[in-house]
Parts: sequence; structure tokens; C-alpha cells
Amino acid sequence: MTLLSSPRSGGPPADRYPPGSDAFPHRGLLGIAGLAPHEILFLLDEAEQWVELNRQRHKRVEDLAGLTVINAFFENSTRTLLSFEIAGKRLGADVVNMHAAQSSVKKGETLIDTAMTLNAMRADAIVIRHASSGAVRLIADKVDCPVLNAGDGQHEHPTQALLDALTIRHAKGIFTGLAVTICGDILHSRVARSNILALTALGADVRVCAPPALMPEAIEAMRVTPFHDFDAALKGADVVMMLRLQQERMQGQFIPSPREYRHLYGLTPDRLALAKPDAMIMHPGPMNRGVEIDSTVADLVGRSAITTQVEMGVAIRMACLDVLTRKARGVVGWE
Repeated sequence: MTLLSSPRSGGPPADRYPPGSDAFPHRGLLGIAGLAPHEILFLLDEAEQWVELNRQRHKRVEDLAGLTVINAFFENSTRTLLSFEIAGKRLGADVVNMHAAQSSVKKGETLIDTAMTLNAMRADAIVIRHASSGAVRLIADKVDCPVLNAGDGQHEHPTQALLDALTIRHAKGIFTGLAVTICGDILHSRVARSNILALTALGADVRVCAPPALMPEAIEAMRVTPFHDFDAALKGADVVMMLRLQQERMQGQFIPSPREYRHLYGLTPDRLALAKPDAMIMHPGPMNRGVEIDSTVADLVGRSAITTQVEMGVAIRMACLDVLTRKARGVVGWE
């Protein structure tokens, strides 16, 4: 086991980061907010070895053998839960999925009681997804093991931002000066928030576009340029990231109709032509085809990176589980 790099070849160079655990000194991953740019890059670099492993026939290692990872999902998810489950199993961990519909929370148990129960089971890492902002931090404060935020309310979704950054880096190489347009329901999107925090920290020029009712107030404070005109936001873009309408978080009428929304904010082939000729297309899923994005665009060979995002998600989550459990595993330099 090496001192500063990952346990396998392909990890980040030892001289690029502070020594040992100082490269990523955080106990858990609750959000992108508070992470230094070099800490974000460290996780991206750590993920590269797992991208390589996942493309091989034999995809399992035993780095987390004997450790237990609990995926506690109080909010429904398919791709995020599956991605974390695959990540844990490919690292050799015992993975247990807890679904909210089957939990005692539905019977009136408080979130704190659930946190104490999970802690008593002596898990080595807990991945949490919850519909309420701040719920993940509340649990993290009550347990003794690392906690990873798999999405909490309208707050953050850090691993989504990391996998998106990794996808962009694989396609574009650098972040500095890249024009990234994020369009959709910015107001309710934790994905948008985490991506804004990560991409601006890494030097990208981030534009956000949404109808006035779906644009947060004072969004400029996050170092982005807001647009209500999608055509204007697309001009010269290197990356176009589309977001779905978060109907489940909307109270009241935010858009006239899905048809009108598509007319103004849907990514069509004609609209995509306004971006750079090699602009990549992204979407965190699930997609509403024919609303925020046309199928011809979503499936555009050589331009759409949507399936690549899914692939990078497994690698990023493997990297996060690996890094956050190194202290428990006694990895040299992480005591």
C-alpha cells in the first residue's frame, strides 16, 4: 500500500496534493460546498483507476472486504442506488440496501432514531438519500462512520456533480474557460447547485438558464451568468447540461404547460446548432424525452455523453467509498 497514491497503479501523482489524508481530510462527503478545488480534483483522479477497472472483464477487488456499506434511501431512486450498490460490491464490501418504504420511519420513527439504529449496527459507511435538505447532515452528526450524501432535498447531490465533472474532463481535458450551459429547473435542482459549486471551483464559465419562476433569486452570487433566453445561453457553449422539471418539488404553477416549456427551453437539433460544433450533451436523468430534450439529441452519437455519465458514476462512487474508508482500513498515511 503506497503512502500518497491509491492502492493500485493509476491513482493520482503523489506530488500533486498535500501528503496522506490531508489530500482529502473530510470525514464524509456531504456536499461540494466547502471542498477546495484540489480536493475535488483528488477525487476525480482517484476515480480514474476505477474507470479502467470497470472496463475490464474482472471488475471486483477486495479493498473493502469485511466492511459493510449501508445504502439508506429514504427517497426513491433507481440509477443512484444501483450505482452505489455496484460501486460497493466491486470494491469487495458487503452492501445492504434499506428502502424507505420498508423502514420504521414510515411507522413514525424519527430520523434521529434511525440514525442511532444504523450506528448501532456498526456500518463502515452509510450512503443516504433523503427528500429533506439537511437530513443527511443530521444523520452524519449522529453516527461514527463516514456518510455520503446521495441527494438531500434541494440542497446538494455531490457525487452527481463529481461524475459530471469527470465526464466533462474525459471529453474536454480541462475546465478552465469552458462554457457550460445548465438549463432547466434550476430553482429545485440539487444537481444544478452541486454542479455550479464544482464547475466554478474548477474554473469553468457556468451559465444557468430557466424560466423566471424557476430561477433562484440572486443566483449571480454563485458566480454564474443567468439567462431566461435559452438561445442566448447556448451560443458558444462547450457543454450543454439539461435538467428535468422537478414536478414533485413544485408547489403551484411554475410553467404554462410542458408543450410551452419545450417550445422555449427544450433542446432540439436546431437549438443545439447554436452551441459549439463539438458541444457535448449531458443530462443527469431521468429524462423527459420530448420535453426538456428531444430523443434525436439525447441519442446523438459522438455528442451525447449521457450514458458516459452513468459509467463515470460508478467509478466516482468507488473512489469516494475507497477514500472515506481508508482510515478505518488502516491505509498508510490515512491513520
